[in-house]
Amino acid sequence: MSVSQPTRVALIGGGNMARAHVRVMLRCATEVEVVAVAEPDSSAYMRLAEQFQDFGQPAPRRYHNHEQLLARHADELDVALISTPHAQHFEQACACLAAQLDVLLEKPMVVTAEEARALIAERDRSGRLLVVAFQGSLSPQVREAARLVQSGELGALQGVQAHVWQPWDAMTQGTWRQEPELSGGGFLFDTGAHMLNTVADVVGEDFSEVAAWLDHCGRAVDIRGTVMARTRSGALVTMHGNGDIAIRSTGSEVRIWCERGIIITGQWGERLLVQREDDDAPRAVNLPPTPSAWEQFLAVRSGKLPNPCPPEVGLRMARLWDAIRQSAAQGGAPVRL
Repeated sequence: MSVSQPTRVALIGGGNMARAHVRVMLRCATEVEVVAVAEPDSSAYMRLAEQFQDFGQPAPRRYHNHEQLLARHADELDVALISTPHAQHFEQACACLAAQLDVLLEKPMVVTAEEARALIAERDRSGRLLVVAFQGSLSPQVREAARLVQSGELGALQGVQAHVWQPWDAMTQGTWRQEPELSGGGFLFDTGAHMLNTVADVVGEDFSEVAAWLDHCGRAVDIRGTVMARTRSGALVTMHGNGDIAIRSTGSEVRIWCERGIIITGQWGERLLVQREDDDAPRAVNLPPTPSAWEQFLAVRSGKLPNPCPPEVGLRMARLWDAIRQSAAQGGAPVRL
Protein backbone atom coordinates (compact mmCIF):
# COMPACT_ATOMS: atom_id res chain seq x y z
CA MET A 1 0.00 0.00 0.00
CA SER A 2 1.54 3.32 -1.09
CA VAL A 3 1.68 6.27 1.26
CA SER A 4 0.98 9.65 -0.31
CA GLN A 5 3.69 12.23 0.08
CA PRO A 6 2.85 15.63 1.59
CA THR A 7 2.62 18.66 -0.67
CA ARG A 8 5.79 20.64 0.01
CA VAL A 9 5.05 24.36 0.15
CA ALA A 10 7.01 27.60 0.14
CA LEU A 11 5.27 30.70 1.45
CA ILE A 12 6.33 33.86 -0.35
CA GLY A 13 5.03 36.44 2.06
CA GLY A 14 4.02 35.80 5.65
CA GLY A 15 1.45 38.53 6.35
CA ASN A 16 -2.28 38.49 6.97
CA MET A 17 -3.27 36.69 3.76
CA ALA A 18 -0.56 34.06 4.23
CA ARG A 19 -1.83 33.36 7.72
CA ALA A 20 -5.37 32.97 6.39
CA HIS A 21 -4.17 30.38 3.88
CA VAL A 22 -2.04 28.62 6.50
CA ARG A 23 -5.07 28.21 8.78
CA VAL A 24 -6.74 26.26 5.99
CA MET A 25 -3.59 24.25 5.19
CA LEU A 26 -3.08 23.15 8.77
CA ARG A 27 -6.69 22.00 9.07
CA CYS A 28 -6.78 20.35 5.64
CA ALA A 29 -7.07 16.58 5.46
CA THR A 30 -4.45 16.53 2.71
CA GLU A 31 -0.91 16.30 4.03
CA VAL A 32 1.01 19.57 3.71
CA GLU A 33 4.57 20.41 4.70
CA VAL A 34 5.42 24.11 4.77
CA VAL A 35 9.16 24.00 4.18
CA ALA A 36 10.11 27.67 4.29
CA VAL A 37 8.78 31.22 4.21
CA ALA A 38 10.19 34.36 2.62
CA GLU A 39 9.18 37.28 4.85
CA PRO A 40 11.39 40.32 5.55
CA ASP A 41 9.33 41.55 8.51
CA SER A 42 10.31 39.74 11.70
CA SER A 43 7.06 40.58 13.53
CA ALA A 44 4.97 39.17 10.66
CA TYR A 45 7.05 36.00 10.71
CA MET A 46 6.60 35.63 14.47
CA ARG A 47 2.81 35.82 14.13
CA LEU A 48 2.99 33.21 11.40
CA ALA A 49 5.23 30.97 13.49
CA GLU A 50 2.71 31.10 16.34
CA GLN A 51 0.10 29.51 14.08
CA PHE A 52 2.31 26.48 13.54
CA GLN A 53 3.05 26.23 17.25
CA ASP A 54 -0.69 26.29 17.99
CA PHE A 55 -1.05 23.20 15.77
CA GLY A 56 1.92 21.48 17.40
CA GLN A 57 4.13 21.91 14.33
CA PRO A 58 7.55 23.52 14.00
CA ALA A 59 7.67 26.90 12.33
CA PRO A 60 9.08 26.89 8.78
CA ARG A 61 12.53 28.24 8.20
CA ARG A 62 12.58 31.95 7.44
CA TYR A 63 14.32 33.78 4.59
CA HIS A 64 14.29 37.50 3.86
CA ASN A 65 13.37 37.15 0.19
CA HIS A 66 12.23 34.62 -2.39
CA GLU A 67 15.65 34.48 -4.08
CA GLN A 68 17.29 33.14 -0.93
CA LEU A 69 14.50 30.65 -0.35
CA LEU A 70 14.52 29.27 -3.89
CA ALA A 71 18.31 29.05 -4.00
CA ARG A 72 18.24 26.84 -0.90
CA HIS A 73 15.03 24.83 -1.28
CA ALA A 74 13.79 24.80 -4.92
CA ASP A 75 14.55 21.07 -5.31
CA GLU A 76 12.66 20.27 -2.09
CA LEU A 77 9.42 22.02 -3.07
CA ASP A 78 6.24 21.33 -5.04
CA VAL A 79 4.26 24.53 -4.63
CA ALA A 80 4.64 28.23 -3.91
CA LEU A 81 1.91 30.33 -2.32
CA ILE A 82 2.53 34.01 -3.05
CA SER A 83 0.79 36.61 -0.89
CA THR A 84 2.91 39.74 -1.02
CA PRO A 85 2.32 43.38 -2.06
CA HIS A 86 0.82 43.55 -5.53
CA ALA A 87 3.79 45.07 -7.33
CA GLN A 88 5.99 42.13 -6.27
CA HIS A 89 3.76 39.40 -7.72
CA PHE A 90 5.18 39.38 -11.23
CA GLU A 91 8.84 38.85 -10.36
CA GLN A 92 8.10 36.33 -7.62
CA ALA A 93 5.61 34.28 -9.66
CA CYS A 94 7.99 34.14 -12.63
CA ALA A 95 10.84 32.99 -10.39
CA CYS A 96 8.74 30.25 -8.79
CA LEU A 97 7.46 28.98 -12.14
CA ALA A 98 11.02 28.97 -13.51
CA ALA A 99 12.02 26.91 -10.47
CA GLN A 100 9.42 24.32 -11.59
CA LEU A 101 6.89 25.03 -8.85
CA ASP A 102 3.14 25.20 -9.22
CA VAL A 103 1.89 28.59 -8.01
CA LEU A 104 -1.15 29.83 -6.12
CA LEU A 105 -0.96 33.60 -6.52
CA GLU A 106 -2.92 36.08 -4.44
CA LYS A 107 -4.91 38.80 -6.17
CA PRO A 108 -4.55 40.97 -8.14
CA MET A 109 -2.38 38.85 -10.43
CA VAL A 110 0.00 41.57 -11.63
CA VAL A 111 -0.02 45.34 -12.09
CA THR A 112 0.03 45.74 -15.90
CA ALA A 113 -1.02 43.88 -19.03
CA GLU A 114 2.63 43.72 -20.11
CA GLU A 115 3.44 41.82 -16.91
CA ALA A 116 0.39 39.57 -17.44
CA ARG A 117 1.49 38.58 -20.92
CA ALA A 118 5.04 37.90 -19.75
CA LEU A 119 3.76 35.81 -16.83
CA ILE A 120 1.59 33.72 -19.16
CA ALA A 121 4.65 33.18 -21.35
CA GLU A 122 6.64 31.99 -18.32
CA ARG A 123 3.79 29.68 -17.31
CA ASP A 124 3.84 28.19 -20.80
CA ARG A 125 7.65 27.81 -20.83
CA SER A 126 7.70 26.12 -17.44
CA GLY A 127 4.69 23.88 -18.05
CA ARG A 128 3.62 24.49 -14.46
CA LEU A 129 0.25 25.42 -12.96
CA LEU A 130 -0.73 28.99 -12.09
CA VAL A 131 -3.98 29.69 -10.24
CA VAL A 132 -4.96 33.22 -9.19
CA ALA A 133 -6.75 33.34 -5.82
CA PHE A 134 -9.67 35.58 -6.75
CA GLN A 135 -12.58 34.58 -4.52
CA GLY A 136 -15.14 35.51 -7.17
CA SER A 137 -13.67 33.38 -9.93
CA LEU A 138 -13.22 30.52 -7.46
CA SER A 139 -16.87 30.63 -6.35
CA PRO A 140 -19.60 28.38 -7.82
CA GLN A 141 -21.83 31.47 -7.95
CA VAL A 142 -19.58 33.45 -10.32
CA ARG A 143 -18.75 30.32 -12.31
CA GLU A 144 -22.49 29.75 -12.89
CA ALA A 145 -23.07 33.43 -13.69
CA ALA A 146 -20.26 33.26 -16.27
CA ARG A 147 -21.76 30.10 -17.77
CA LEU A 148 -25.20 31.67 -18.08
CA VAL A 149 -23.79 34.76 -19.80
CA GLN A 150 -21.25 33.11 -22.08
CA SER A 151 -23.50 30.20 -23.15
CA GLY A 152 -26.18 32.59 -24.38
CA GLU A 153 -28.77 30.77 -22.28
CA LEU A 154 -30.28 34.14 -21.27
CA GLY A 155 -29.72 35.77 -24.64
CA ALA A 156 -27.08 38.32 -25.55
CA LEU A 157 -25.32 40.27 -22.80
CA GLN A 158 -26.61 43.85 -22.71
CA GLY A 159 -25.07 45.47 -19.66
CA VAL A 160 -23.40 45.17 -16.25
CA GLN A 161 -23.64 47.44 -13.22
CA ALA A 162 -21.33 46.79 -10.25
CA HIS A 163 -20.32 48.54 -7.05
CA VAL A 164 -18.26 47.94 -3.92
CA TRP A 165 -17.81 50.00 -0.78
CA GLN A 166 -15.64 49.66 2.32
CA PRO A 167 -14.00 51.94 4.93
CA TRP A 168 -10.74 51.17 3.12
CA ASP A 169 -8.98 54.51 3.58
CA ALA A 170 -9.23 54.39 7.36
CA MET A 171 -8.27 50.70 7.43
CA THR A 172 -5.15 50.99 5.28
CA GLN A 173 -3.52 54.30 6.26
CA GLY A 174 0.15 53.75 7.09
CA THR A 175 0.31 50.39 5.26
CA TRP A 176 1.85 49.35 1.95
CA ARG A 177 -1.59 49.36 0.38
CA GLN A 178 -1.39 53.15 0.16
CA GLU A 179 2.17 53.16 -1.21
CA PRO A 180 1.88 53.26 -5.04
CA GLU A 181 5.23 51.58 -5.69
CA LEU A 182 4.08 48.50 -3.74
CA SER A 183 0.32 48.51 -4.25
CA GLY A 184 0.04 49.38 -7.94
CA GLY A 185 -3.13 51.34 -7.14
CA GLY A 186 -5.56 52.18 -4.38
CA PHE A 187 -9.01 50.99 -3.38
CA LEU A 188 -10.11 50.12 -6.90
CA PHE A 189 -7.06 47.88 -7.36
CA ASP A 190 -7.21 46.32 -3.90
CA THR A 191 -10.68 45.50 -2.59
CA GLY A 192 -12.10 46.76 -5.88
CA ALA A 193 -9.87 44.37 -7.83
CA HIS A 194 -12.39 41.66 -6.96
CA MET A 195 -15.08 43.68 -8.74
CA LEU A 196 -12.92 44.32 -11.80
CA ASN A 197 -11.96 40.64 -12.03
CA THR A 198 -15.46 39.26 -11.47
CA VAL A 199 -16.94 41.55 -14.13
CA ALA A 200 -14.13 40.71 -16.58
CA ASP A 201 -14.55 36.99 -15.85
CA VAL A 202 -18.33 36.95 -16.21
CA VAL A 203 -18.49 38.91 -19.48
CA GLY A 204 -15.80 36.61 -20.90
CA GLU A 205 -14.54 39.09 -23.48
CA ASP A 206 -12.20 42.05 -23.71
CA PHE A 207 -13.26 45.67 -23.40
CA SER A 208 -13.13 47.91 -26.46
CA GLU A 209 -13.53 51.32 -24.80
CA VAL A 210 -13.00 52.54 -21.22
CA ALA A 211 -13.55 55.88 -19.46
CA ALA A 212 -12.63 56.28 -15.79
CA TRP A 213 -12.26 58.80 -12.99
CA LEU A 214 -10.13 58.15 -9.87
CA ASP A 215 -10.36 60.40 -6.81
CA HIS A 216 -7.36 60.22 -4.47
CA CYS A 217 -9.10 62.25 -1.73
CA GLY A 218 -5.73 63.72 -0.77
CA ARG A 219 -4.00 60.32 -0.57
CA ALA A 220 -1.18 58.89 -2.69
CA VAL A 221 -3.56 56.35 -4.28
CA ASP A 222 -7.17 56.30 -5.43
CA ILE A 223 -9.84 56.06 -2.75
CA ARG A 224 -12.92 56.37 -4.97
CA GLY A 225 -13.37 55.50 -8.62
CA THR A 226 -15.94 55.18 -11.36
CA VAL A 227 -15.53 53.27 -14.63
CA MET A 228 -17.68 53.19 -17.76
CA ALA A 229 -16.83 50.67 -20.46
CA ARG A 230 -18.02 48.89 -23.57
CA THR A 231 -17.22 45.25 -24.33
CA ARG A 232 -16.20 44.10 -27.80
CA SER A 233 -19.70 42.74 -28.39
CA GLY A 234 -21.24 46.09 -27.42
CA ALA A 235 -22.44 45.47 -23.83
CA LEU A 236 -22.28 48.56 -21.60
CA VAL A 237 -20.61 48.34 -18.19
CA THR A 238 -20.49 50.69 -15.18
CA MET A 239 -18.46 50.07 -12.02
CA HIS A 240 -18.09 52.21 -8.91
CA GLY A 241 -15.84 51.80 -5.89
CA ASN A 242 -15.96 53.86 -2.70
CA GLY A 243 -13.25 53.35 -0.08
CA ASP A 244 -14.08 56.55 1.81
CA ILE A 245 -17.09 55.59 3.88
CA ALA A 246 -17.73 55.55 7.62
CA ILE A 247 -19.90 52.41 7.74
CA ARG A 248 -17.84 49.63 9.34
CA SER A 249 -18.61 46.94 6.82
CA THR A 250 -18.10 46.01 3.20
CA GLY A 251 -20.71 45.52 0.51
CA SER A 252 -20.79 44.67 -3.17
CA GLU A 253 -23.19 43.85 -5.96
CA VAL A 254 -22.78 42.83 -9.59
CA ARG A 255 -25.99 43.05 -11.64
CA ILE A 256 -25.96 41.64 -15.17
CA TRP A 257 -28.62 42.27 -17.81
CA CYS A 258 -29.14 39.86 -20.71
CA GLU A 259 -31.89 39.82 -23.33
CA ARG A 260 -33.94 37.21 -21.46
CA GLY A 261 -32.82 37.48 -17.88
CA ILE A 262 -31.09 39.30 -15.06
CA ILE A 263 -28.29 37.89 -12.90
CA ILE A 264 -27.37 39.29 -9.47
CA THR A 265 -24.22 38.28 -7.64
CA GLY A 266 -21.42 39.92 -5.64
CA GLN A 267 -17.79 40.54 -6.41
CA TRP A 268 -16.79 37.62 -4.17
CA GLY A 269 -19.64 35.40 -5.41
CA GLU A 270 -21.38 35.80 -2.07
CA ARG A 271 -24.81 35.08 -3.62
CA LEU A 272 -26.50 34.30 -6.93
CA LEU A 273 -30.00 35.26 -8.01
CA VAL A 274 -31.44 34.83 -11.49
CA GLN A 275 -34.63 36.29 -12.95
CA ARG A 276 -35.68 34.70 -16.23
CA GLU A 277 -38.16 36.22 -18.66
CA ASP A 278 -41.16 34.37 -17.15
CA ASP A 279 -40.21 35.03 -13.50
CA ASP A 280 -41.85 37.75 -11.43
CA ALA A 281 -38.72 38.34 -9.34
CA PRO A 282 -35.12 37.15 -9.00
CA ARG A 283 -34.81 33.68 -7.51
CA ALA A 284 -31.90 32.39 -5.44
CA VAL A 285 -29.80 29.68 -7.05
CA ASN A 286 -28.67 27.14 -4.48
CA LEU A 287 -25.09 26.08 -5.05
CA PRO A 288 -22.56 24.30 -2.83
CA PRO A 289 -20.36 26.38 -0.52
CA THR A 290 -17.14 27.70 -2.03
CA PRO A 291 -14.13 25.56 -1.07
CA SER A 292 -11.07 27.48 0.04
CA ALA A 293 -8.57 28.73 -2.51
CA TRP A 294 -6.06 26.20 -1.20
CA GLU A 295 -8.46 23.25 -1.54
CA GLN A 296 -9.37 24.26 -5.08
CA PHE A 297 -5.71 24.69 -5.96
CA LEU A 298 -5.03 21.13 -4.80
CA ALA A 299 -8.03 19.88 -6.80
CA VAL A 300 -6.70 21.58 -9.93
CA ARG A 301 -3.22 20.11 -9.34
CA SER A 302 -4.68 16.61 -9.05
CA GLY A 303 -6.76 16.97 -12.22
CA LYS A 304 -10.09 16.90 -10.39
CA LEU A 305 -11.06 20.45 -11.33
CA PRO A 306 -10.44 22.72 -14.34
CA ASN A 307 -8.50 25.85 -13.41
CA PRO A 308 -11.26 28.30 -12.34
CA CYS A 309 -8.98 31.35 -12.46
CA PRO A 310 -6.07 30.98 -14.91
CA PRO A 311 -3.78 33.90 -15.79
CA GLU A 312 -5.75 34.53 -18.98
CA VAL A 313 -8.51 35.97 -16.75
CA GLY A 314 -5.85 38.07 -15.04
CA LEU A 315 -4.70 39.38 -18.42
CA ARG A 316 -8.21 40.59 -19.28
CA MET A 317 -8.42 42.41 -15.95
CA ALA A 318 -4.90 43.86 -16.37
CA ARG A 319 -5.85 45.30 -19.77
CA LEU A 320 -8.89 46.87 -18.13
CA TRP A 321 -6.77 48.33 -15.30
CA ASP A 322 -4.25 49.77 -17.77
CA ALA A 323 -7.10 51.53 -19.58
CA ILE A 324 -8.64 52.78 -16.31
CA ARG A 325 -5.38 54.41 -15.27
CA GLN A 326 -4.79 55.89 -18.72
CA SER A 327 -8.29 57.36 -18.93
CA ALA A 328 -8.17 58.73 -15.38
CA ALA A 329 -4.81 60.39 -16.12
CA GLN A 330 -6.51 62.10 -19.07
CA GLY A 331 -9.41 63.44 -17.00
CA GLY A 332 -11.79 60.66 -18.00
CA ALA A 333 -11.17 60.78 -21.74
CA PRO A 334 -12.24 57.48 -23.31
CA VAL A 335 -9.47 55.00 -24.14
CA ARG A 336 -9.91 52.63 -27.07
CA LEU A 337 -8.32 49.23 -26.68
